[in-house]
Amino acid sequence: MQISSLVTPAAIRVVGHLTSKKRLFQDLAEAVAALHGVDPGHAVEALQERESLGPTGVGHGIALPHARVNGLSRVCGVFFRLERPLEFGAVDRQPVDLIFALFAPREAGVEHLKALALVSRTMRDAGRCAKLRANTDPVTLHAILTEGETSKAA
Repeated sequence: MQISSLVTPAAIRVVGHLTSKKRLFQDLAEAVAALHGVDPGHAVEALQERESLGPTGVGHGIALPHARVNGLSRVCGVFFRLERPLEFGAVDRQPVDLIFALFAPREAGVEHLKALALVSRTMRDAGRCAKLRANTDPVTLHAILTEGETSKAA
């Protein structure tokens, strides 16, 4: 599994200002609904339900919200780079500006966990995060997120 299999340039957005975590979840749900046809209301509920179990703000300005939703055939992602950091209730109490949300089919097993581990490893790279924060073009952000991936073609 690679980041490029989870998120496309169309799933990457630069967002000017959000006023709340609830608004962020609504925008993430609308993005995944537009790209993958899931019900945005159910996606918001699933994100909020997961967040109630514990914060998905992992520190250093990064949040990895994730949820299982009906209507998906595979794990997919949405990436937001916020121009103004948002209070998120992260473990380090710092606001977040890099959000990589994952959505998995309800019945997804280990694939959901593999995707979450991959995204977590990717977002732990401080150099990569600095590059993400320094750019605003979705295609460039996608290239940064996927840099270092190798093709499996011979």
